[in-house]
Amino acid sequence: MNTKIFCDIAELDLIKKFNKKKIVKGFTTNPSLMRKAGAKDYKKYSKKILDICNKKPVSLEVFADNFKDIKKQALLINKWGKNVYVKIPVVNSKGIFMSKAIKELNSKNIKLNITAVYTANQTKKILSLVNKKTKLIISIFAGRAADTGKDPVPEFKKSIKMSKKYQNVEILWASVREPYNYLQAKQLGCHIITIPPNIIEKIENFGKSFDKLTKETVKAFLIDSKKSRFKI
Repeated sequence: MNTKIFCDIAELDLIKKFNKKKIVKGFTTNPSLMRKAGAKDYKKYSKKILDICNKKPVSLEVFADNFKDIKKQALLINKWGKNVYVKIPVVNSKGIFMSKAIKELNSKNIKLNITAVYTANQTKKILSLVNKKTKLIISIFAGRAADTGKDPVPEFKKSIKMSKKYQNVEILWASVREPYNYLQAKQLGCHIITIPPNIIEKIENFGKSFDKLTKETVKAFLIDSKKSRFKI
């Protein structure tokens, strides 16, 4: 499986930088990343992102919490660019499954990225609602699941197996914690993995020998000790 790498970021300068990298095939954002990047006007800021990246997929998330407003925001966001995927959380803040929004927007041929998914059961529910032609991404949060002491891999395996019946559906490994997650995603057969910029840069260095890593590590210790002027 050729797992595509997306960059999970909202800072404009970093989007400019990583959009030039051949290894990066798309971008994902969320309201938290937008806030961290200093966005004040969601629409204007999103369009700045799309001005930079107009040929690769960009996921832009709704921030409403009920069906009516989610639908309204999704329809508007969808109009901002042909490369836009509208991100919708699998449930709202009350834990209500967003079945109506997913089904209706998918039926309107709007490309969706269903986010904050953790289980294969949630994947199953999503797949039961969608057609087999409109592009759809299901983002499963591996890192946050692992943070609770639970192994996310079985959920990915079951989700990927179910998705094989849908040529239009892609499973995305989200919430990356380390470069090795990319190799895990590839081994599992994930279609996409979305990764923070600093970890993408580490992945670009894959293949470095352990001998070289040993020397670099020791050199770093030596440099820091000299800067600190340590004495015994």
